Amino acid sequence: MRRRLDRTAGRATTVVAATAVLGLALAACGGGSGGGTKDEGSGGGKGGSTAPTVQLPSLKGQKLQVTAVWTGPERENFGKVLDEFEKRTGATVDFVPSGDDMAGFIGSKVAGGGPPDIAMLQQVGVLNEFARKGWLKPLGASAKAQLAKNYAKGWRDLGAHKGTPYGVYFKASNKSLVWYNAQAFDNAGAHEPKTWPDFVKAAEVIAESGVEPVSVGGSDGWTLTDWFENIYLSQAGPEKYDQLAQHKIKWTDPTVKRALTTLGQLFGRKDLLAGGNSGALQTDFPTSVTQTFSGGDAPKAAMVSSADFAAANITQTKAKVGTDAKVFPFPAVGAKSPVVTGGDVAVALKDTKAAQALLAFLASTDAAKIWAQAGGFISPNKELDQAAYADAVMREIAKALVAAGDDFRFDMSDQAPASFGGKPGQGEWKDLQDFLKNPKDIAGTQAQLEKDAAASFGH
Repeated sequence: MRRRLDRTAGRATTVVAATAVLGLALAACGGGSGGGTKDEGSGGGKGGSTAPTVQLPSLKGQKLQVTAVWTGPERENFGKVLDEFEKRTGATVDFVPSGDDMAGFIGSKVAGGGPPDIAMLQQVGVLNEFARKGWLKPLGASAKAQLAKNYAKGWRDLGAHKGTPYGVYFKASNKSLVWYNAQAFDNAGAHEPKTWPDFVKAAEVIAESGVEPVSVGGSDGWTLTDWFENIYLSQAGPEKYDQLAQHKIKWTDPTVKRALTTLGQLFGRKDLLAGGNSGALQTDFPTSVTQTFSGGDAPKAAMVSSADFAAANITQTKAKVGTDAKVFPFPAVGAKSPVVTGGDVAVALKDTKAAQALLAFLASTDAAKIWAQAGGFISPNKELDQAAYADAVMREIAKALVAAGDDFRFDMSDQAPASFGGKPGQGEWKDLQDFLKNPKDIAGTQAQLEKDAAASFGH
């Protein structure tokens, strides 16, 4: 779901937003009418055939350690992928949760001489940092062959550093979505908003009905970066987005002030936030989703801005995606709705036969199909049969992602050095939590963001 390529910073960044195609697909999903896409056939290399599309070596007796940030349903569904790998190779895979601070976790393991074999990184910036430090092992021939066959150039370039391929983007996400409780909207007489002013008005209408409108998982700072990035991309445009992502303009820039002012129209209204500002700061991401769709006719919130992977959390409640839980594109703040994407890239920290085999498997349609069928997953693998997805909503989001090709914008904080864009309690995460606590202090927030960014980017 994201990105564009700009080689000037020595990293894969972004080029053009895929607003039109994604917006149209999600508009179709938002109504919950199902429909989906017509299955394109299950034969050949599209992932519908039961025959393996990648040949894996025998790894009987070999052990692998894999780390990722995933917990709950995501961890469980990834476990199904690893189970199939074990079944087909005879290897034993041990999953170790990293916690939100992946860079810190891997750093400590490398320092101790025992890094995991495979890590699922969430940040382009971290991949580049690890590659510069010499921690990553280049992709082997089998994994590169799967990438060439199954992935658009934009995704391949995102997993590379200075032309050397290191990573396989196994899981992607569309971060420009708002999930909503259909019953809460109906009870309030609210409608899907297309613009930011309409979004605020819809929240006010819902508040008047007795339901707190917007659920924000503020205790996980990354959720706040998503709010900012969606507003900034739509309002300031893709060129400014790329400049700020690379710190070519400062966080004291007037465009940042404007975006924070806009975000303050929501964060500055405690009556529009589930639990108010203090409640939002104490709410983690999973709870921000589940509290929107549990409680029957009395949910704790009516809507939550979250990526497509929120579907996995929604399924933990009794709500049905596409019927009880519907979705609309993040409202347009400027001329167009934004399209911000993210993803998890698999990299090897040990150059072993088993590690390379798992990377090749993750780059195949075989692995992608397993999680797609389980739900709460979008794959950038263009050869995966769309019929593999568990429901029409996810199928449409996935279809739009593949159709976007190389035209997307990657999550801004994920492009930054981890010390600024990827660590709990510091950098952008902490600064935006402080902003949520005090949305009136726009100048102070900008100054702190710039101070932290300058220190992390080294200028």
